[in-house]
Amino acid sequence: MKNLTIAAIASGLAIAAIASSATAAPLDRPIHRFLAIAVSPDGQRVASVEGDAPLSGGYPTVRDLVIRDVASGAATTVALPCGRVAQCWPASPAWSPDGRTLAFALRKPGSHARSLYSVDPSGAHPTSLADFDGTVIDLKFSRTGRLAMLATVGADKEVGAREAGAPFTGELSGPPPEQRIATLDDGRLVFHSPSDHFVYEYDWLPDGSGFVGTAAQGDGDNNWWIAKLFAFTDAGPRLLFAPPTPQNQIANPRVSPDGRTVAFISGLMSDFGSTGGDIFTVPVAGGAASDITPGAKATATFVAWGCDGQLLAQMLAGDQTQIARLPAGGGAPAVLWSGAETLQSDDSGLPIGCPSSQSAVVHESFTAAQEIEVGRVGAWHDLTHVNADITAAYTAQSLTWTNEGSSVQGWLLTPNGANGKLALITTVHGGPAAAVTPQFIGPGANRALLEHGYALFFPNPRGSFGQGEAFVHGNIRDFGYGDLRDILVGIDAAEKVAPIDDARLGLTGGSYGGFMTMFAVTQTGRFKAGVASAGISDWLSYYGENGIDQWMIPYFGASAYDDPAAYARVSAISFIHNVKTPVFAYVGAADIECPPEQTKEFWHALHDLGVPTSLAIYPGEGHGLRDPAHLADAEQRELAWFDKYLK
Repeated sequence: MKNLTIAAIASGLAIAAIASSATAAPLDRPIHRFLAIAVSPDGQRVASVEGDAPLSGGYPTVRDLVIRDVASGAATTVALPCGRVAQCWPASPAWSPDGRTLAFALRKPGSHARSLYSVDPSGAHPTSLADFDGTVIDLKFSRTGRLAMLATVGADKEVGAREAGAPFTGELSGPPPEQRIATLDDGRLVFHSPSDHFVYEYDWLPDGSGFVGTAAQGDGDNNWWIAKLFAFTDAGPRLLFAPPTPQNQIANPRVSPDGRTVAFISGLMSDFGSTGGDIFTVPVAGGAASDITPGAKATATFVAWGCDGQLLAQMLAGDQTQIARLPAGGGAPAVLWSGAETLQSDDSGLPIGCPSSQSAVVHESFTAAQEIEVGRVGAWHDLTHVNADITAAYTAQSLTWTNEGSSVQGWLLTPNGANGKLALITTVHGGPAAAVTPQFIGPGANRALLEHGYALFFPNPRGSFGQGEAFVHGNIRDFGYGDLRDILVGIDAAEKVAPIDDARLGLTGGSYGGFMTMFAVTQTGRFKAGVASAGISDWLSYYGENGIDQWMIPYFGASAYDDPAAYARVSAISFIHNVKTPVFAYVGAADIECPPEQTKEFWHALHDLGVPTSLAIYPGEGHGLRDPAHLADAEQRELAWFDKYLK
């Protein structure tokens, strides 16, 4: 296995073939994935962006825009101007209020530029609406048929800190490209938010007079954690809400149909797009904001207004995903649907066609791959059956255990037909403000591990969503300590219900999970092998290297320059001499959330200390691998690493 140790840099990556000893046939059929959906106002059609994921896992490289008739299930694939080729990506489909037009953005291969197109309800008569030198996301029509979007002029990267970063060259202190609210008027984009504000999410005011949105001045990747809620009208931006403490971020602003109220989610969140917290409302005219779910033992992950003006929310409560209705006068939410599933929808949270009140979501579980389902909220039925023939080769169960006075939840997956004691791989999710929810294990590293006879454990320790805001706050200034204790007690719980071999425990994870892997092996020798993806080894150096340092203040209470001891206390490098566990580490070369220098620093330390280690840095990749060849290579290396040290 000498060919495992590589240092791949931006000039190229040497991919080594690694033999495996699979005991079960791998899944050789791709998973079909749905990336965005939109339901027509009359509820008769659903548009979706979808495609087959590569057999190495990840996202589809060829994506279609499909329109389905709800009554018959008949599907029409829209003919795109650039054809069915990789990187020609439709996105953000949006129906006009009369249902006669479906608008969408189209990414041009090899660039950050976008075009806007529309088709009729049958998918025919494609019409070019505009070409734009920059990114365009989140298309929304007003009630009068005016098309709005979020657009970035001269974008130097795709939107989001998880995307591959732009090269650090030239003058770095100049103004960054800002994402702004724009409308399409007479074939050109007209902007409605200030040129020095980056707008993250927005919604129309129902009368078409303007918008509400979350925004911050400066670098959009870095400043989401200090964003405020504004009304954007011709009179200029008007502040509606500013979080009172650093531990409150805001997301998912939605205006009520009568235009009087904005609902949004506020809480401690560690990544844009990983939304969780309590539900708040604030008057559009101005006034105090109200927390309408205070003390909830659950986490709100999106809000939406029904056609009847009632407020709906998706909640994560332990191992259950719920859709709930929030009473207008306050009180406990009324649960309309609950299940051990993961629901995904569009940029609005829950696509509801008004006036029909028909909705559409993408759902999946550990035992069923993604499908689109439609119907009244909570009374859905499957519209698609494209993944129905794919079966799970494992058994999943929810585990709940108690540690230090708190209830903690996680998921245990065991391969079907396994005999004897099982080696267990614990995977720590990213975030830390996130949670593992039921998702089908398709092609990729986890599937390969199950097929090789490993059991998998996915804990949701303190800091995770699903148990309320107090639980999310549980690892502030305590990374790697209380959360690690929660995980270790969870492993004990797994060993009580499954034949786990405690002498063969592995640990892995990406981002926060990568940090936890690096840090845990300095605190315990219980794990015999580790694989760290996009980890953080030294919080002090990380503070000055990453492109998103604003996220750290809510968790550490101060900058690394003002309280270095708080950062050193939770850094793997501070305890690096304790490591005896072999660790393979990998990262994207253009990762701005967890820069590759952090992974290299950890690998360098283990290499110098004589601890078995390996390093892979994948060119052109951001926070999380996307290239199918890179995903396949990382999967092979991870599997070989665990096989070497756990079998």
